[in-house]
Amino acid sequence: MRRRLFSTVSCLQHENPLGLPRSGAPPQLPRMQRGLPQRRAIPSVRKVIAVSSAKGGVGKSTIAVNLALAFARLGHRSGILDTDIFGPSIPTLLNLSGEPRLSSDNRLIPLSNYGVKSMSMGYLVNEDSPVVWRGLMVMKALQQLLHEVEWGGLDVLVLDLPPGTGDTQLTITQQIVLDGTVIISTPQDLALRDAVKGVNMFKKVNVPILGMIQNMSSFSCPHCEQSTAIFGAEGVKRECAKHDIELLGDIPLHPSICDDADRGKPTVVSEPGSKRAQNFLDIAGVLVSKLELGNAS
Repeated sequence: MRRRLFSTVSCLQHENPLGLPRSGAPPQLPRMQRGLPQRRAIPSVRKVIAVSSAKGGVGKSTIAVNLALAFARLGHRSGILDTDIFGPSIPTLLNLSGEPRLSSDNRLIPLSNYGVKSMSMGYLVNEDSPVVWRGLMVMKALQQLLHEVEWGGLDVLVLDLPPGTGDTQLTITQQIVLDGTVIISTPQDLALRDAVKGVNMFKKVNVPILGMIQNMSSFSCPHCEQSTAIFGAEGVKRECAKHDIELLGDIPLHPSICDDADRGKPTVVSEPGSKRAQNFLDIAGVLVSKLELGNAS
């Protein structure tokens, strides 16, 4: 009896019976063969970039909206799409509210402020109402935001991604033609660990990484003007060198950036002549070159 048992176990042993990828990457089959949708360009939008951090609380949305405003200040038709279904930030950052109107073909018409068009789940639900949805409903809402908005002609659309590397990020990378992504992180190792996961995710799904931005890089005392690297100084620069990614720039830790965001008038608009606003404009200028947007229309 024992001999027969061992014989049966021996026959059932396979090194990898389901052919699962050991690296965690999906099988490299044609997209349609894998049951995945073909990536589509967003109508009337020339370039689409994603701003991601893979971790919450590092200032990603504030940077995303300031970049969109910087593109507009440089003369490009700019928009921003808030893809965070559960915690949308763009309505607050752009001081906008109200339900979007529908076009003649039932597409959502973006709300605009400061020369930037925007769309967000925050316009479609009450400000204090939580979105208590399961995954299927979330994906349906995301697909509508991606495919059913009438942008009316943009040079560049900024996607403000939620934290993580899950369903939302995969849906966007599988359904939309992305011209690149920008990764945001603070210099702190705890934030960088998740930022690197985001870098590796975009590499796996073949989305170009345009560069990284180091946020809250240093604090300059308003009294003595001494600069202090509260979260460290070289973290993002070190990871950029390790992963062969360009460091697009540094954004300082400054109370005005937070105050400007909270009152719905981001730094590029509220303090256009400040060094902080110039940091955003410089980064946007580098991205304009990378995206080959050409002269402003």
